[in-house]
Amino acid sequence: MSAVDEAAAPLLARVRAPLVRLGRRALDLALPPQCLACATPVADMGGLCVACWSGLKAIERPFCERLGTPFPADFGPGLVSPKALASPPAWDRARAVARFDGTARTLVHRLKYGDGTHLADALGGMMARAGHELLAPETLLLPVPLHRGRLWRRRFNQSALLARRIAALSGAELALDLLVRAKATRPQVGLSGRERAENLAGAFRLGEEGKARIAGRPVVLVDDVMTTGATVDRLARLVRRAGAGSVDALVFALVVNDG
Repeated sequence: MSAVDEAAAPLLARVRAPLVRLGRRALDLALPPQCLACATPVADMGGLCVACWSGLKAIERPFCERLGTPFPADFGPGLVSPKALASPPAWDRARAVARFDGTARTLVHRLKYGDGTHLADALGGMMARAGHELLAPETLLLPVPLHRGRLWRRRFNQSALLARRIAALSGAELALDLLVRAKATRPQVGLSGRERAENLAGAFRLGEEGKARIAGRPVVLVDDVMTTGATVDRLARLVRRAGAGSVDALVFALVVNDG
């Protein structure tokens, strides 16, 4: 940069800022900001109305350090739930923004089935905040893959869109081609644990550069929803066999069974 450019930079910055604000106001007048979940007018773009915000059941500490499921009371730091002790998952830590009901369910369904790809930035931003302790520049983000047939019908992989936003905010490395869904599987909804395991048998494999890029790296698996954890568990085992240094999971919503 020349001396003239350096001298002009502060002036340009002062001129640009009001123009940007003016442009945003003009856009808001033409397209008033709407709630991400219900389309009610809101003050800021990418936000939730009061009713939908109150319906978002955020998961915050205290929670199980392994499963990410909330505890009813604070029993002290670093605790693991009885479920995680009895049946440890293949991943190290799971983190989620919210329980999968109410507003969270609406947002996920709008993203996946309502062609709401514009929601990925907001939801991915929430995930980056919820999973900040899992994310670093050396982290390798691996979105749960879709089979090519389902990808062709849906036209996008919602997990990849979320992971792209998380990578942009955290500086973590995004790898879209290392996990491959080699087999089309039935939807997991309504299947028992045994049926889910059978459904996922042979469903995933590593891409050509998988082992070389995963070995020794901290890996974070990214998905929109974790129900029983069967899919993430299968993928966690796969990347562990490839030599991953650690394996964590980051999802937007988590199905929580309070029973």
